[in-house]
Amino acid sequence: MTPEEKQQFLQSGLLDGIKTQEELSRMLKELHSASLEAMLQGEMDNHLGYSKHQQSSSTNARNGTSSKHVKTEFGKSQIQVPRDRDSSFEPIVLPKHQSTATPIENIIISLYAKGMSVADIEDELQEIYGYKLSTSAISLITDKVNQRVLDWQNRPLEPVYCVVWMDGIVFKVRQSGKVVNKTIYLAVGLNREGYKELLGMWLGHNESAAFWQGVLTDLKARGVEDILVTVTDNLNGFTQSIKNVFPTADTQICVVHQIRNSACYVVWKDKKAFTADMKLIYNAPNKEMAEEQLNRFAQQWNDKYPYAIQSWKRNWDELTVFFDFPLEIRKIIYTTNLIENLNGKIRKYTKNKMAFPTDDALKKSVYLSLMQITKKWTQPIHNWGLILNQFLTIFENRVQI
Repeated sequence: MTPEEKQQFLQSGLLDGIKTQEELSRMLKELHSASLEAMLQGEMDNHLGYSKHQQSSSTNARNGTSSKHVKTEFGKSQIQVPRDRDSSFEPIVLPKHQSTATPIENIIISLYAKGMSVADIEDELQEIYGYKLSTSAISLITDKVNQRVLDWQNRPLEPVYCVVWMDGIVFKVRQSGKVVNKTIYLAVGLNREGYKELLGMWLGHNESAAFWQGVLTDLKARGVEDILVTVTDNLNGFTQSIKNVFPTADTQICVVHQIRNSACYVVWKDKKAFTADMKLIYNAPNKEMAEEQLNRFAQQWNDKYPYAIQSWKRNWDELTVFFDFPLEIRKIIYTTNLIENLNGKIRKYTKNKMAFPTDDALKKSVYLSLMQITKKWTQPIHNWGLILNQFLTIFENRVQI
C-alpha cells in the first residue's frame, strides 16, 4: 500500500469506532470476504459476458449462490460464490475444491496461461479484480515462469518408460521483423505405474529427425535408460534417430498419420473407397492377414496412386509393429492420437495468439498450458493391470518393476 493509499484508508472512516484488536480483526475479515465476493461477481460478469440485471440473449445465466468456507490470513470466513445454470463457471480467484484464495501473482500467471497478452491482463485485473498493475510489473511476474520451465525441463526422469509418444506442434513467432514457424516438440511417456507423464518440451525450427535425435539424447541424459515402444509420425529418418539413442526400442509409426498422408494423393471421388480399403489393412487380426490386405490394396490402386502404395510398402515394418502385441497394447500404440489430443488442448489455450513476440513468450505460454492440462492426469490408463502383465511377459527383465 502506497503512502497515499494509507492516508485515504485512514480518512475513509472505516476505523471509526474500532477500539480493540478483536474489533479490528473482525472488520478486516469482513472487508476481505466482501472483496472476495466482489471479485467473484466480477469473474461471473466476465464469464457470462454481461453484468447483473442486464438483459442478454445468452442461454447461460446466473443461478444464485452457494456458501463456501474459506481460510484467510484473518481466519475462517463464509462467503457466497455465484453459480451459473450450466455449471461452466470456473473462478480463478477462488478455484473450485479449494478453500484458500489465489494470490494475485497466481491469478496473473493463470490468465497468461489462457493466452492473454500482458496488456489484456492489465485491463482484466483492473476491470474484474480492481487491481491496478503496470504492464512492466505484470511482465516481471510472468518472467518468473522462465525459471520454472528451466527447472521442469531439467528434472530427472524414470529409467524405463513402457511407451513414449512423440509429436510436434507448430506456432508462429516474430523473429527479426518477420513471422516464422517454430515447432514445439513434445514427448509423453507411459511410466511403469500406468500414468501418462509429460517428459518435456523443446523448441526448434521445422520438425526434423535430426532435432528429434537431440530430444532423445536429452531424455537419456536425464536418466531414461530404456523405452520399450515409441510411437511417432512417419517423418523421414525418425525411426533411425530413435535407434541411434535407444537401439532396443520397438518403433511404431502412427497408422492414422500414414492414412492421412496417403489420402493426400487421392482425388475426392476416390477417397471414401480408398480409405475404406486402407482400414482393412490395419484392422486385420494379424500381420499376415494385414499383408494380404496390403497386396489387394496395391492391386486395386497402384495404377492410379503408386506413390501412396510405395509409402505403405516403404514403412511397412514400422507400421505393423503393433501386430506383435496383444489387443490391449495395440490400442494404445498404433496411433499418436494421445499426443495429438494434447496438441488440440494446447491450441485452445493459445488460440488468442496469432504470433508470439519471442521464443520465451511461446515457451512460457505452452508450459503453462501443459501444466493446466496435465493436472487431470491423475489415474492410470484403462486396463493398466492387464497391460502391465502383458509388458512383463513380453519384455521380462526390461520392465524392472
